[in-house]
Amino acid sequence: MVGRELVLELGTRRWRVRGLEKVTSFDVLRVNLLVTRTDRPRLAADAPPGFHVDTLDLYSARARGVFVTQAAQELRFEAEVVKADLGRVLLACEAKAEEVIAAAQTPAKPEVTLTSAQREAALELLKDPKLIDRIETDFTRVGMVGEGVNCLVGYLAAVSRLLPSPLAVIVQSTSAAGKSAVMESVLGFVPDEDRVSFSAMTGQSLFYLGESDLAHKVLSIAEEEGASRAAYALKLLQSEGELSIASTGKDTASGRLVTHTYKVTGPTAIVLTTTAIDVDEELLNRCLVLTVDEDRDQTRAIHAAQRRAQTLEGLAARTERDQIVSLHRDAQRLLEPLAVVNPFADRLTFADGRTRTRRDHGKYLGLIAAVTLLHQHQRPRKSATINGKTVAYVESTIAGIEVAHRLAHAVLGQSLDELAPQTRRLLTAVHSYATAEAKRLAIPLDLVRFTRRQLREHLASQGAGWGDTQLKVHLARLVDLEFLIAHRLESGAFGYELLWNPPVDTGTTDGHDAGQRFLAGLTDPADLLESPSHDYDPQPVGPNAPVVGPWSGPGRPPVSARSAPAVGSPPAGEEPVEGDAAELRWVSGDG
Repeated sequence: MVGRELVLELGTRRWRVRGLEKVTSFDVLRVNLLVTRTDRPRLAADAPPGFHVDTLDLYSARARGVFVTQAAQELRFEAEVVKADLGRVLLACEAKAEEVIAAAQTPAKPEVTLTSAQREAALELLKDPKLIDRIETDFTRVGMVGEGVNCLVGYLAAVSRLLPSPLAVIVQSTSAAGKSAVMESVLGFVPDEDRVSFSAMTGQSLFYLGESDLAHKVLSIAEEEGASRAAYALKLLQSEGELSIASTGKDTASGRLVTHTYKVTGPTAIVLTTTAIDVDEELLNRCLVLTVDEDRDQTRAIHAAQRRAQTLEGLAARTERDQIVSLHRDAQRLLEPLAVVNPFADRLTFADGRTRTRRDHGKYLGLIAAVTLLHQHQRPRKSATINGKTVAYVESTIAGIEVAHRLAHAVLGQSLDELAPQTRRLLTAVHSYATAEAKRLAIPLDLVRFTRRQLREHLASQGAGWGDTQLKVHLARLVDLEFLIAHRLESGAFGYELLWNPPVDTGTTDGHDAGQRFLAGLTDPADLLESPSHDYDPQPVGPNAPVVGPWSGPGRPPVSARSAPAVGSPPAGEEPVEGDAAELRWVSGDG
């Protein structure tokens, strides 16, 4: 093989083959074929050297026959000599085609070699005891304004590509709010060789990728709408970890139609962005939903950062940005796909009031696993022999679970909400407006009526900046879910009545501020230190069993100081008395 040409010397015949690098299957072997006589016979003084060139499919017997006849005439050779040569050329081309096709089906993963200085710097980052804080700080240093939780969750989702069940992320916001900036910042820290990005996808495009093209990769799609036709494949890839499809093709030997199977294996972390309010529910509940901060203060902070970027300080920051991005890419290259073991898993709890929590519980455990894997260079590497095979693993720690809890409260506390974040924000604004109007008019709240125009003008005066179309969509959603009622007013316009009031703070927010997003039912990490590992009694049953809350688990560990007093044993001097609805209450001994 010389360059892109395959050259064979057969006696006084020289064969040159071009086009083998374009072969993609064994169905067709179309090449450009040139045969020349090296002894260069001449029929006359001015006759050119004898040669013959043509483009043909070597798998076509008719095409080969025509080539043999014409080449024999041009070269003044017996047809049997040319035919024998062509058979040897065909075998050589097949061997080379096999190499070309195999190389095309093998994902091209460039070998990245780190210098000793790069490796040392990356290890220093991965061994930093405050690695999580440093990651959040580095997102700010590369120009990301706010969105610390979103960027950190996205970073962990990218790291989870090395786990058997990676996380998937959807960044959701209104247009121009900054969802693309969040995704680009997260993907910027991922090594180029571990990232696959598309702007749009057709329905079956994922099925025809190379078998390992998506293994341990981050698949990013710019807009969920561009992947709508591929939603089924994305859901399968996230749930099953692989894709397979049966497609009809032609058998090269018989020419008959046969079934070919194409397979693409994961695991693959998925990152999408969308402006849509109603996203495919089956895709949505497989993903962590990140919502961009759309408050006015955030807009001001972004404007300030944009102005600062035009200064000399901004020029220096752009230079520093490249160094930070390179550092994190090198650090992620040093992470290995180890198994993760959570020794506290059997004592963790999770809300179980809705069937959707079956998937959200997996995301919660996935966050813990991703945090653990990220800290693999700070954890002792252990091994276990399972079915005769040695498996290396790292264990989760209380500190890692605390990080995952903080993120779960912020992210899963939103995904379990029946309202989209923008709709929830509007509902809160509507309640504030309607309450103020009821107080101003001295009437009950249920008698307040307001039009879309009145609400839009009020929000504009508050600096919220809701557009008419945006307001119409979210108000319709609130009406559908019966948070609002639409009335026909005397003027002919529609007026809205508010049916919703904020939930009363009952002190069950597990230490979180009222109104702040939180995920109920999680075990306090501090309680994990107080409980013995792998040694607890099963949940008691019977009339004296304590009442448990709406969380799953093998029996809740002792409650923390922030929770209500525990039930199940009477205070000193008091006796248990059976109460209503099979719950226990305590009365004094003389009562």
